[in-house]
Amino acid sequence: MKGFGVLEKGKVGWLEKADYVCGPDDAIVRPLALSPCSSDVHSAYEMEGPHLINRILGHESVGEVIEVGSNVKDFKVGDRVAIPCTTPTWKHPDIQDGTHQDAGGMFSAINFSSYEDGTFAEQIKVRSADMNLALIPEGVSLESAVMATDMMTTGFYGSELADVKFGDTVVVFGIGPVGLMAVVGAKLRGAGKLIAVGTRPNCVALAKEYGATDIVSYKDGDLVEQIMKLTDGKGADAAIVAGGGAEALNNAIAVVKAGGGNVAMLEVITETEMLNIPNAYIGGFLSHKTIRGGLCPGGRKRIERLLSLIKNGRVDPSKMITHKFNGLDSIEEAFYLMKDKPRDLIKPIVIMD
Repeated sequence: MKGFGVLEKGKVGWLEKADYVCGPDDAIVRPLALSPCSSDVHSAYEMEGPHLINRILGHESVGEVIEVGSNVKDFKVGDRVAIPCTTPTWKHPDIQDGTHQDAGGMFSAINFSSYEDGTFAEQIKVRSADMNLALIPEGVSLESAVMATDMMTTGFYGSELADVKFGDTVVVFGIGPVGLMAVVGAKLRGAGKLIAVGTRPNCVALAKEYGATDIVSYKDGDLVEQIMKLTDGKGADAAIVAGGGAEALNNAIAVVKAGGGNVAMLEVITETEMLNIPNAYIGGFLSHKTIRGGLCPGGRKRIERLLSLIKNGRVDPSKMITHKFNGLDSIEEAFYLMKDKPRDLIKPIVIMD
């Protein structure tokens, strides 16, 4: 089979790999739709390690099952399935004791394009298929389903990490695709005032459609001052960081209220080895502000719940798709689009011929 991936750090291209052998708990899937992610760009150009060399990229995908292992009970050849970006083995004892994302070691559930080949290929092997695959319901498009596999589960995780409650004032920093889904997640969790921080016109318009009540831009002045003014000087109950790097994290810490403000960190910061938090923002660590970050949840039940939200009209994540391509060969163009991030881009998608 052929796939698109990392030839060496900073160099991507096409790879030839042996067809997968289906293990007893595995499924082999033919991709029907794929979407590049900023994480693919990080893996290609910024991450280090021999495990990333000659590695097929990709982790946002939906497809058709073409083979199942002898132990797989709930899926069959021909099923249309969504594949979570986070696919734990579900058999490690750490599952009983912590988060499934890190069972067996930090980031162990992110095996696509890191410890195993990813989804930008003619075939995708999914481990623990009964626990990781999710059937795509009738009425849910491939475009929407592929957005659930990473963008929805990651964005929604922000409001879970931040413990958003009914009526809370919530700030979302960065309204790219993850931030837009964070806006939706916060709305569905019951946020009252919902402030989105961003500038790109198409993202601002979609953030408002998805539930943002206020938009804040750095072009209008200091972000912290603007947000504190919008909250009458009280600060927000929760802040979700989905873009803006270390500066956005510090701004989030600054704007959540003392005595119970929560910050959820969704963005992967790669531009610095050290984070510096102004002491005033954290109140000398006496302000009872909580900062939480983590890898997005995966697994079958998680994706089934997200697909149910789509099917029942609670959210249409396909509205984030701004660029469409056809055929596996076009994944290269879509990847470079994600790398270059033109101003009109939110998410690209590749539909197979």
